[in-house]
Amino acid sequence: MLRFEDPAKLKTKKIVFEDVYVGRDSGTLEQLKELSSKRRVIEESINESSFITDAIAREISGGLTSPCEQDLQKLEQYLPLLENLVVHFDLVSNNRQMIVWTTELKIRWTSALSASSFFNLLGPKYFQIDSLRFELCMTLFLYGAILRERALEVLPADLVQSATLFRKAAGVYQYLAHDVIPSLHPASTAERPPESTSAVSSVMSLICLAEAQAVTIRKAEEKGNTGGLLAKLHYGVTQFLDEATGVLYSTTGECKDISSRFLMEWQLVFAIDALPCSTWRLTATLMCFDAAAFALDWFSNNHYMCKQMCIPFGDFISSCKALHELRSQKYLADSLKIAGHVGVAVGVLHHALVNAKKKMPGEESWRVVFRKEIDDAADMLRKYEHENEFVWREKIPTMDELPLLEGKKIVNFIPYHPQRWERALVFNI
Repeated sequence: MLRFEDPAKLKTKKIVFEDVYVGRDSGTLEQLKELSSKRRVIEESINESSFITDAIAREISGGLTSPCEQDLQKLEQYLPLLENLVVHFDLVSNNRQMIVWTTELKIRWTSALSASSFFNLLGPKYFQIDSLRFELCMTLFLYGAILRERALEVLPADLVQSATLFRKAAGVYQYLAHDVIPSLHPASTAERPPESTSAVSSVMSLICLAEAQAVTIRKAEEKGNTGGLLAKLHYGVTQFLDEATGVLYSTTGECKDISSRFLMEWQLVFAIDALPCSTWRLTATLMCFDAAAFALDWFSNNHYMCKQMCIPFGDFISSCKALHELRSQKYLADSLKIAGHVGVAVGVLHHALVNAKKKMPGEESWRVVFRKEIDDAADMLRKYEHENEFVWREKIPTMDELPLLEGKKIVNFIPYHPQRWERALVFNI
């Protein structure tokens, strides 16, 4: 599987709830302090400002050794308290004092996917939206991203758990897109991070489903399922990602950063696929942001730093699509050969290789995976061509005569059900 870990690279500024909201009783004050305490450990973790040792972190978490698991535990302890605060705020949301207090919180988060986060020489850019639902939105986005990271972490050891975690992450993003973000819109400013838009949450949900299906395919391969079924399952992954592409294209007006960061890259991705390295691809993308002079200057002085920059989101999705389409074609060719249609199998593999070589990704770690798949397909093609030439002598069909790929989706998201600690909050308003 290709890896894209950027969605989890969020940062936030410190919030102390009890310094802003004024409670009418001691119980409310204690709950506000608990909210701040639970958030503080999240802040320290994602901002990498914690000074506790790994051993102490493991002890605090009850023996959890994985940083991902520890972060998930922190978020699962914070989210019910935050949900409760949001509910109580909504009861008095028209009160001017509550609005003023919420503004004074200065809820600020960075974006891992925004174009404005690329080259900020003064540090990461923070987006501020004066709404508790923005805090809930970004916290849930982070929760989904870390669930996805944990799924990748357990992948080598437990395929079933990995697929389940991907499906849970998809459910979190689905909940975000349909239940949280729509109610955030009235409070939204003109400038907002892509993570706070329904489009990006919907796309992340589809990516997680595609990844869950990719893991499920591994399990199917272990069980020795037929090539025809595996071909359909791999193309099912491609269909999930096609749907993600459609979501991005259909929501060009939702967020200016999405329009620049994602959609322009989608329009360019096939035009710059032939460029041989991620450095050149990144420069080409920047030029389309009307920053050609800066991009070229940066490239000439910092080309060795390029590998450390954020890989375009659109590039990740298109690369995953191409990879699973190639795998689908390999399995289709295998099933055709078994059925005695060697000539058609040769045609499928030949077309697959021509297409895959045009879509070689820019990121080196992804290119390694692609090269292996292309080499395997090339070996299959040489073997099939040799066999056809000396044994079967079947006609090789033209591209228009080749069978179309069929997809099969077999995974769905696990619905996210928010937990809320129902504790009374009484504000001095």
